[in-house]
Amino acid sequence: MKINFKVKPDHVKTIEVLPNSWNTEDYKNLLEVMDYGDASELSEKELEEMCLLSLSDNEPNEAAEIVLKYLFKEQLNEGQVHNLSHEMLEEHPWEEYADLSMHETFFNAGQLLYKAYNGKFPHPTAIHFEVTFEVKSNIMLDIFKEDTETQIVRILAQGMPENTLLKRLFKDELEEGDFNETKDIIWQLKKLSETDTSITYDVLSSKRWFEDFKYVEDFEATLVHEQD
Repeated sequence: MKINFKVKPDHVKTIEVLPNSWNTEDYKNLLEVMDYGDASELSEKELEEMCLLSLSDNEPNEAAEIVLKYLFKEQLNEGQVHNLSHEMLEEHPWEEYADLSMHETFFNAGQLLYKAYNGKFPHPTAIHFEVTFEVKSNIMLDIFKEDTETQIVRILAQGMPENTLLKRLFKDELEEGDFNETKDIIWQLKKLSETDTSITYDVLSSKRWFEDFKYVEDFEATLVHEQD
């Protein structure tokens, strides 16, 4: 079945901090790693402030090691952490690291370090937007019930220029077959509303993939859905 969509982007913006990235428990854990002492009486705001201050008491690469070890204790060995702690002073692992599944967490690391060091680290920015997909009949919305991220990425790519990175790196995957990377291309996804003939999502992703989406206006797209 061939499905035609009217696609309406809205509220497309650049953001510096991801929702639900750092919480009170994270700050307490980092302070414990840095031998801060008793932090039980600190408010949430004070915990963040003391965490940032304690990080900045270290050399930048040492602070990066602390944050990376905390976030990636199961995924990175000591050598990788050491190398990345130096590379993060100039590079953007939330856009460039080979394993896409780690990009969102790298973003959170970079955001905390950027804030602690008042700009010595690169400034992480991401893309946040809403998008509405309109169809002719309700049954066509069933395409979003499975592999939701894949369907969304394939539709959104049709509205972006041919030279956009997403199209250059994933030309074949955007056309057909498995596209497992979409769950890591889209960092956070939330359904905002649904009617008989439309569905609206809140999408958060990397500028690496959707920088060009900031300039996209309403467009039409098509997907072919193979029914069982």
